Parts: sequence; C-alpha cells; structure tokens
Amino acid sequence: MFKIGDFSKLSQVSVKTLRYYDELGLLKPVEVDRFTGYRSYSADQLPRLNRILALKDLGLTLDEIGTLLDDELPAAQIRGMLRLKQVEARERVQDEQARLARVEARLRQIEEEGKMPTYEVVIKKAEPQLVASIRDVIPTFAAQGRVWNELDAFLSRRKANPIGPCLTVYHDTEFKEHDVDVEVCEPLGSAVPGDDRVKVYTLPGVEKMACILHRGSFENVGQTYGALTAWIQANGYRIIGSNREVYLVAVLLQKSAVQYPASYLTDKEENRLTEIQFPVEKV
Repeated sequence: MFKIGDFSKLSQVSVKTLRYYDELGLLKPVEVDRFTGYRSYSADQLPRLNRILALKDLGLTLDEIGTLLDDELPAAQIRGMLRLKQVEARERVQDEQARLARVEARLRQIEEEGKMPTYEVVIKKAEPQLVASIRDVIPTFAAQGRVWNELDAFLSRRKANPIGPCLTVYHDTEFKEHDVDVEVCEPLGSAVPGDDRVKVYTLPGVEKMACILHRGSFENVGQTYGALTAWIQANGYRIIGSNREVYLVAVLLQKSAVQYPASYLTDKEENRLTEIQFPVEKV
C-alpha cells in the first residue's frame, strides 16, 4: 500500500490530479482512513492509471475515459470514438498549418515592404440577411447613384427603413470598367412586397469572406482591392463568387424620406468606411 504522496511519486501524477480522479470515480484509492481521510493506493492500480493517461493523451475527455474504463463497449463504438479524435486532431493540424502559412506570408510582406502592411485582412462569416435589392447593368461604377435613388424611392413608398449598412454585390466574374453588373441592397428587419424592379429576399450567407477596410473616398479604392487580392493569393485562397462592398459608414448623397441608422452615416468624405469582401476557399 502506498500513501497518496508516495503513489504520486511512483506514477509521476500529481496529488491534486489523483484526488480529482478519485472525485470523478476514475481511480478510487484502495483504502481511505476513516479518521484522517488519508488515501492509500496499490501498485495494482498503476495499469488503470496508465490507461487513463494514455487515453487522455489521445484527446479523450475524462467522461469518455470513464465510459471506456467502466463499460464493456463494443469495439465498433470504441473505434468510432477514436476516429472522431483522429478527425479533430487532423483539423487542429490543418488550422496550425494555415496559421503558419499566414505568418510566413506576413514575414514575406514585411521583408518586401520594410514595414508592417498598411491594410489588415481578416476571414469572417457573412450571415444571411433579408434585403431589398435592385440588380442592374450600369455604364460605370460611378453610375450607381441612379440605382440607389430608385431603391430609396421604393423604400419610401413601402415605409420601410433599413436596419443596417447598405451594400453592393458585384456579379461580374472579372473586372469591367463599363457595363458593370451590380446589385444594390438595403437590409430590412421584415419583408415588404417587391415589384418589377425591386427584389425582396434573403441574401445568402457566405462561410468564408476575406475582408479588408477602406477609409475615405473611392478615388484610391483600387489600391485597397489590390492589397486584398494579393493577400488572398499569398495566403493560399481563391475567390469563389461575387464580391461585396459593405458601406459601414456612408455619405448620404441627397435628402431622403427613409430613416437610415445615424451610426452608419457621415457628412464627411474622409470618414467613409467601406468593407470590401470576397468569398474565398482554401486552394
């Protein structure tokens, strides 16, 4: 028989852990002194303790280990538990490999530019959202105003107010300076009837969006787009769909009967804040 301290030294498992395993019922001491409460263990318990440690090293939780130790589980169920841990371990390895690739890409960028990058890119999930939208082909990017005015008039007639920042979806599969296929969208809290020009529907969510922020006017927005597409390529992603511009803080070009959330508006061009988003997947 070993006192808990001696058993701890023998097994190289801390006294605190042994007491915790006792509380969980994983490894009960052979004897507990009813007067002092001192726990005593036997060398015969070492194989069980080693199995606990080995299964814990495989990533099994203590609850799962308890089930494996005390229940006569079918081999198929045991294999299933271990295969699940195998998948989880592979996912963690893939996540760390992706992190390593991002670190290496950042190092290359700093070495090339000699400083920290001006722009930061993050991967985030875009949730589905109810929108009122107009899709049209416009002569140039600058001609969006007409479509936005049309959508504004529709919202005014329906007495519907946006609940968040508006956005544009660009449906062209390649960059075009003319005849641009755009969809302007206003997020709604509840559905209203559409018409021949305005579609009210749920804009699909996107699992992975590569996102970058652009502040100020759109005169130099090409530089921001360039930084984002360079990051996508350098970090092993590819674009898989239509990009979006979300106008987090926008300039209202004309007075409107529609009530836009004040926090999304500014009267100064330099305070504009736009998030450019590209749906991506790993190559």
